[in-house]
Amino acid sequence: MNKMIISVLAKDRPGIIASVTSDLCDLGCNLENVNQMILQNQFAGFFVIQAPEGVAAETIRQDLTLKEEDHGLTIHVRTLEEDLEPPVADKEIFLITTSGPDQKGLVAQLSGIISSFGANIINLKAVFMGGSNPNDNVMSYQVPITNDIDAPALFAALKEKAKDLDLDIRIQHKNIFDVTNKI
Repeated sequence: MNKMIISVLAKDRPGIIASVTSDLCDLGCNLENVNQMILQNQFAGFFVIQAPEGVAAETIRQDLTLKEEDHGLTIHVRTLEEDLEPPVADKEIFLITTSGPDQKGLVAQLSGIISSFGANIINLKAVFMGGSNPNDNVMSYQVPITNDIDAPALFAALKEKAKDLDLDIRIQHKNIFDVTNKI
């Protein structure tokens, strides 16, 4: 297995994904997963690839950097180790969404509580526009809850912290969220 993750950062412009994926194809890489976003006009892309056997991460980084040198991309490549542990089957994914006034440390405080219960955040989106309009400042966490996590205590701690921070909080099972938001 010669699996790698590549992160690409740049000022956003049309064609970044087309260019990077074309370069990866030219290098003989198979694309397995892509996740990209725009954060305040900055492109951030993550590409999981299967590289040809014997090709090192540094070789892929150098080749991509050379091919993209005129486009202002910052590229990082890391080899992924084979996961020896099977994924946890008994988990329920919950969506935790908060909104409220912007203040320093919101993500740090809430993610700290989630972590203290042994839970992992698998997806986080936080948008802060500043000010006190709660619709302008929203955080959304996806958190898998396994059997060994005290979910009621975790949710109670999050609700208490949200109250202290003057945040509205909503905690929903992902399946319920998906059904109620399906249109």
